[in-house]
Amino acid sequence: MNTSKHQRVMGVLAVTAAASLLLAACGSSDSASNDVPDGAPCTVKVGVATGQTGGLAYVDVPSLEGFDLWKDEVNAAGGIDGKYTIETFVKDTRSDAAQSATVAAELLGEGISFLITPGDADPSIAAGQLAQEAQVPAMSWFGSAPILPAAVGDFMFSNAFGDNAQARVLADYATEQGYATAYTLGSPDSAYTSNLPKYFAVAFESNGGSIVGEGTFTIGQPNFNVIADQIKALSPQPDVIMTPAYEPDFPTFLKAIRGAGIEIPVLGTDGIDSPTTLALGPIADGVVYTTAGVLAPEGPQAAYFEKFNAKYGKDPEAIFAVTGYELGLILEAAVTEAQSCDPVAIKDAVTNLEGVQGITGTISFKGGDRMAIREIALIKVVNGKRELVALVSPDPSRVPPA
Repeated sequence: MNTSKHQRVMGVLAVTAAASLLLAACGSSDSASNDVPDGAPCTVKVGVATGQTGGLAYVDVPSLEGFDLWKDEVNAAGGIDGKYTIETFVKDTRSDAAQSATVAAELLGEGISFLITPGDADPSIAAGQLAQEAQVPAMSWFGSAPILPAAVGDFMFSNAFGDNAQARVLADYATEQGYATAYTLGSPDSAYTSNLPKYFAVAFESNGGSIVGEGTFTIGQPNFNVIADQIKALSPQPDVIMTPAYEPDFPTFLKAIRGAGIEIPVLGTDGIDSPTTLALGPIADGVVYTTAGVLAPEGPQAAYFEKFNAKYGKDPEAIFAVTGYELGLILEAAVTEAQSCDPVAIKDAVTNLEGVQGITGTISFKGGDRMAIREIALIKVVNGKRELVALVSPDPSRVPPA
């Protein structure tokens, strides 16, 4: 179903209003840890509103695996700073905004000190607005819409770089490759799929490029044959195609255009960093996309792969298994700085974090409008594997405004 941005926002507000009543019924989290003096041992209760089923499972499931690995390590060592243990309360949002708000209300009723929300802006806004009301910090697994924190308030954060930042990286790569014209494909069904093509267009045109065609799809549509025909009819053909489509739409789109004989290079975004993309075979070769880092069992991630495999009996399959662990490291740094389980103290600490050492690099929040400041990786799919093209820290002055 196509929905306008206004309709989406109104829908989220309606959901949040209904869930606010549930939050009141469940009780406030004001007593989360406020009775414990700062510096005294206590338990940080973490609510996890996560899409373990549905369309966001490809982000949220590996993210939770990474976070649980971090939690086990911290608790085995006696807690953060030897005195702040972690307890999690996990509920499935089914990748639905309304359910995300309901689940958030239930988790806040548990007296949590920190809320983790799904890896997408729309359900995170629905959950985050309740956390804002309860004065509990919330952080999205990897919701990259730069409007996310501002849509909620000063208690909302994201572990992701902004979509406007990854669009700048993609546009600069396109220009460096000599691409002068581009076709963009987006969907009005989410903030992510709606805004990313717009950010890319602004950045690409500022480099001297031209957008020669724009397509629209509905999330979950069964085929992309009509769109493939429209692209094939363009004359002259664009030099590159950019789309933020993710599962299941990106594989369907790629199969449609390659099946129609369209060999134009394709640029994607962090939503396609998954085993599904790699399993597409030769049609995915040459696809370039942005993400938080290259997933590799050697180098800086070797130790992480080893301990992940020891816990789960498998290697991490998506970078979100790494960023989920890094969200734990962010919480660890904040609690260490706050020396408290108090939600407001933790929020204040996250706001001013700088230089947290993650697995993919350093992560900061100070000066980032509550979006993570982290490197952006450019990845190329080659023979079903990820190849690192570049690690980029875009100049903030060149990033399109949110």
